[in-house]
Amino acid sequence: MKAYELLFFVNPTIEESEREATMQRIDSTITAQGGVIDNTDNWGRRKLAYEIDKLADGDYTLIDFHAEPSSIDEINRVLRIIDAVKRSMIIARTDRD
Repeated sequence: MKAYELLFFVNPTIEESEREATMQRIDSTITAQGGVIDNTDNWGRRKLAYEIDKLADGDYTLIDFHAEPSSIDEINRVLRIIDAVKRSMIIARTDRD
C-alpha cells in the first residue's frame, strides 16, 4: 500500500451532524477499498484565496491514509458526489511509504 494525503473542505455553515456524516462516509469509503486511515486532522475554518460557490471560507480537514493505488479513483468518485464537499485533493506521499 502507498501513503496518501486527502485535503478537502466543506461549507462552514453546515450543521455538525451533516459534517460528521460526511466524515463517516469518507472514512468508510477509504476502509471499504482496503485502505487504512493513519491520522485525521481538522484544520477548522480558513479563508479561501477566492470565492468558490459564493463561499469566502471553508472548513478544512486533512486525512493521512494508506491505500492501494487502484482505489484512489473510487475515493475521488465518492468525494465528487458528496454535496457537502466543495473541493478535494488527494496527493501521494512518497516520504511516508
